[in-house]
Amino acid sequence: MTRNRASAKKAGTSFERAQADWLAARLNDDRIDRRVKSGAKDRGDIAGVRTIRGGRVVIECKNTATLALPAWLREAETERGNDDAIIGVVMHKKRGTADPAEQYVTMTAETFARLLEGGGDFARGVTS
Repeated sequence: MTRNRASAKKAGTSFERAQADWLAARLNDDRIDRRVKSGAKDRGDIAGVRTIRGGRVVIECKNTATLALPAWLREAETERGNDDAIIGVVMHKKRGTADPAEQYVTMTAETFARLLEGGGDFARGVTS
């Protein structure tokens, strides 16, 4: 099956909704939800995600058969800056499963290190 623009948009919206709902339930945090699109200053696809230390996390969702990880990570980093967030990641579709818990999350090694440190607001000196 080939996608047209409308079917691709529908698949992306459905993926974002499923991931946001799953994260909200898994983390028991009703602040997590799909983010309203904001044009040129996009701030990611899922809002309300925080690290254990309160730093904002930007999640860029992708539901496409063709991987473009470098471009997606650049997009997540731009959106991280737009949101003044600590961490930006890409959550992308795993072919063959619709289970939100089985999807992939990709990030840089630096982002991974920040996450392991607790994701505090290091740029502002707030680490606890």
